[in-house]
Amino acid sequence: MILARVVGTVVSTRKEPKIEGIKFLLLEKINPSNMQGKGDYLVAMDSVGAGLGEIVFFVAGSSSRMTATTEGKPSDATIISIVDSIDIKGEYVYRKDKE
Repeated sequence: MILARVVGTVVSTRKEPKIEGIKFLLLEKINPSNMQGKGDYLVAMDSVGAGLGEIVFFVAGSSSRMTATTEGKPSDATIISIVDSIDIKGEYVYRKDKE
C-alpha cells in the first residue's frame, strides 16, 4: 500500500463501459515523515468515497483489481482506504481530525 494525498479529480465522459460510474481522482504520493508531496502524480479509481485533500492508501498493479468496485475492471491504481492518523515513533505526523 502506498500513501498519497488526493489533489484533484479526473473527469472522462467517454470511457470503456466496464468503468462507467467509477470516480477517478488525481493523487500525489507523499513522504510520511513530513507529509509533503513527492511531485509524483497518478490517477486512481476511488473505491471508498475519498475527497480532495484527504490522505489515502492506494494499491497498484493486480491488487488494484481486487476490490468490490474494481473486480474485473481495467485498473492500475485503486484507493482502498482513507487514513485517519499516522504516527511515527510515538509522534503523530498526521491526524485527520486536526486538519
